[in-house]
Order: sequence, then C-alpha cells, then structure tokens
Amino acid sequence: MELIDGNKIAAEIIAELKTQVAALPGRPPCLALVRVGEDPASVSYVKKKELASATIGITSRLIFPPVTITQDGLFALIDGLNADPAVDGILVQSPLPKHINETAVFRRIAAHKDVDGFHTLNLGKLAQEDETGFVACTPAGIMQLLQRSGVAVSGKHVVVLGRSLIVGKPAALLALQRRPWANATVTVCHSQTASLPALTRQADILIAAIGKAEFVTADMVKPGAVVIDVGVNRVADSTKKSGYRLTGDVHFPTVAPLCSKITPVPGGVGPMTVAMLMQNTVKARRQNA
Repeated sequence: MELIDGNKIAAEIIAELKTQVAALPGRPPCLALVRVGEDPASVSYVKKKELASATIGITSRLIFPPVTITQDGLFALIDGLNADPAVDGILVQSPLPKHINETAVFRRIAAHKDVDGFHTLNLGKLAQEDETGFVACTPAGIMQLLQRSGVAVSGKHVVVLGRSLIVGKPAALLALQRRPWANATVTVCHSQTASLPALTRQADILIAAIGKAEFVTADMVKPGAVVIDVGVNRVADSTKKSGYRLTGDVHFPTVAPLCSKITPVPGGVGPMTVAMLMQNTVKARRQNA
C-alpha cells in the first residue's frame, strides 16, 4: 500500500504556478475571496487560499460581508466584481447562510471569472470537453493526484461514490473524457444505489465523495484498488484536545491494507483543491487578458 501525498503534489503545482505568474506580462492575477459571516471552517479555508495566493504571487482581494447581507446585496457585490477588469477570478466561500440561494450565487458570478467551476456554462463546457471552461477544483485535483502518482486511468473502471455538482458529477465527466489521462469506464453510485458494495468492489479506482464518515469499509473495496478519499468529517474523540478527529469517507485502518494506493485524510485531496483554485485563477488571468 502506498500513500498518495496530496501535500507534496500540491506543493509541486504551487511552485510551478509561481514560476508561471512571475513570467506573466503586466499585472499579477487577482482573486476576489468573498466570505459571508465568520463560520470558523470558512475562515480557515479562506485563510489557506489567501496564503497560497501570496506564495504564488496572486493578488487577493478579501471581502467579508456580514452574515446579515441579503441575497440582493450579495448579488450587487458580485456584479461589481464581475464588472471590475482588475479582478480575474471570484470565489464565494460556501456554505452560505440559509437565506441565500447558493446555486443562484454561483450562477451570478461571470462564467469567465468562475474559478470554482460551478457556473452552468462551465459545467456545460466540461461535458463538451471544452478546455476554455473552468473545472471544479476538487475533481480537477483528483485527476492531478492520479496523473502525478502514476495511476493509469485509461481503460480502468472508475466508481464514483457521490453525485454532487461539486465533486461526483464533474469527477465522472473528467474520467470519461477522451484524453490520454482519462478514457475510463465510469459508474456513479450514491446513497440510493442498490447492491452498493457489489458495485464498489468492481472499481479499479474508487472515488469516495458521499459525505459520510468512514462509510466505505473493507468489504466494499477490491484488493489492489486505488482509493481516493474526498471526505472531510469531524468525529467526536475525547482523546483529542479539540474534542474531535478528522476522518474521511473511508474507514482507513481496514481499507488501506487492501489498496495499491490511497489518499489520507487530512493531507490527500484537500491541499489539491486549493492548488487547483490557484491554477484556475492563473488560467483566468491568461484568458481574460
């Protein structure tokens, strides 16, 4: 069993992007980071994105409206960023307060500045294999992990456990693409799938993104499979100072010994999501020039 080191691979990509940004003519790329309210997890995620931007040479524009902002107020803020030629990428950190429709917010961001890859136009471009679009950061990071870890995807059976627009659906579309690094046969499973373990056991590559702590157990994994664990869950643990521990969607202690390769949690997919956001921002700067 080999651990796929997301921290190491993300650091390689960050270093590559730093070189690319240094060579860009004119101003550096600019990423607007919008965080509504003071949710502790959101504060942490935005800080990581700000630090990565600074390392690469991307300018961060930090905008922190109060949790009481109305949907129309947030729309007006986004409209201003859409119209600002000095802003290349816009990210609105989720989750948003319950009184704001997240899907409507994602659609409000101009498609050419949608570095999160959630806009309807960018999802359509992904389905059409149009490389001018932006791909959601976590699925893009998964494919980079596989490529840079020497995992051959072409001709393999990829099983995606989860059907969200953030991970599951775009991951399936990426693995299906007619590219040397893709060309997989893909099955998408979810919480309502009948005979789920029988399907996941067929996977040469299993992508677990169902959002349930330690859901994938040893009986669901084929020996020798590559397992990509997307989940980040907090589980109560009185032995930890924080009172909880982080775990993925995979029961790592029993599944890992079966795998040829597996991502840990933390330190697997998470760092790649930030790296792909940075990559999308640099791409936006080039395309919007």
